[in-house]
Amino acid sequence: MQAMHTARETTEKGWTRVDLFEYQARDLFAKHGVPVLAGEVIDTPEAARAVTERLGGKSVVKAQVKVGGRGKAGGVKLAATPDEAVARATDILGMDIKGHTVHKVMIAETAPEIAEEYYVSYLLDRTNRTFLAMASVQGGVEIEVVAEENPDALAKVPVNANEGVSIEKAREIVAQAKFPAEVAEQVAEIMVTLWDTFIKEDALLVEVNPLAKVADGRVIALDGKVSLDENAEFRQPDHEALEDKAAANPLEAAAKAKNLNYVKLDGEVGIIGNGAGLVMSTLDVVAYAGEKHSNVKPANFLDIGGGASAEVMANGLEIILGDPDVKSVFVNVFGGITACDEVANGIVQALELLKSKGEDVTKPLVVRLDGNNAELGRKILSDANHPLVQRVDTMDGAADKAAELAAAAAK
Repeated sequence: MQAMHTARETTEKGWTRVDLFEYQARDLFAKHGVPVLAGEVIDTPEAARAVTERLGGKSVVKAQVKVGGRGKAGGVKLAATPDEAVARATDILGMDIKGHTVHKVMIAETAPEIAEEYYVSYLLDRTNRTFLAMASVQGGVEIEVVAEENPDALAKVPVNANEGVSIEKAREIVAQAKFPAEVAEQVAEIMVTLWDTFIKEDALLVEVNPLAKVADGRVIALDGKVSLDENAEFRQPDHEALEDKAAANPLEAAAKAKNLNYVKLDGEVGIIGNGAGLVMSTLDVVAYAGEKHSNVKPANFLDIGGGASAEVMANGLEIILGDPDVKSVFVNVFGGITACDEVANGIVQALELLKSKGEDVTKPLVVRLDGNNAELGRKILSDANHPLVQRVDTMDGAADKAAELAAAAAK
């Protein structure tokens, strides 16, 4: 069952979400009225001077990477003067933090003295098919640590999607988390605003850690994490500008340009299927079969959807065959609205199309067709008799053959 869990987790995380940098999360919070400190993002050390001057002469220089532990790694530094901000930005830009190179830093307003640190978040709870609010008065540390060491300190409150978070619901969340009375109403109001951010931005996660009570009694979001639902981009045109295109996998970027649902994985067997559920099952079956063949694994998730035309199939094959890690390809199709004979013709025409473009196919393809017009589709492939195409009629058998061929090619 481990293989199934891994496939689904990877697909959900890689395919559906866009993780934002801290400065982008801060900007979204500010847009919707969540209290934040002023800050600007820069990518050259000297730019830190003018920003720090605008912030009153001192600042916090914060590495912008999508990984935790920045402070411990030296990626968050105080600057008492504009010159010191330049020096700190020089130190941090280019730094490696857990394998992530720092290309940008946020120059942020320094917070008043912090009295207490809290944690609040909303997320999509896939397991229970609902939304979940989480809150704790033990913020400023990784919430996983709190959940493990003191689970009672982390309140988890389901949120009905139709009802959302009213001020009454927010007060319920605050009460379950046992926030101090003097900040309870402020936190409840922030929870309402944070929910507004979560819903209006089509987010999968909004998190504030820490949400801090400062010396003058205010409660402010000092750090934030936001993950957006990539599948909602059709109604969120502004979100495209938030994507970190420089860090995007080039194969994923090329697939997106062709409107393909593709995710690069660390494996050797390229996968093409029609339907997300079938593709995820294929990943699991290939991972299981690979245990017998040098432990090869799926190289990607690629769902070509219902309209498996020659062009769509050619685009899919072009992306997968362009991955140097791929040693074999498994095309797994269950014919429904799009019949298997159309898919088979698509495969044959796709190979011809790639050849006409000078893109010789040199990696073996294993094809399994089932469902509507499967026999006719199989005959079309047999008649085409392409030297690199092998037809296997069962899903398990095809996965095993694809894994075997990948293992042999990898030697």
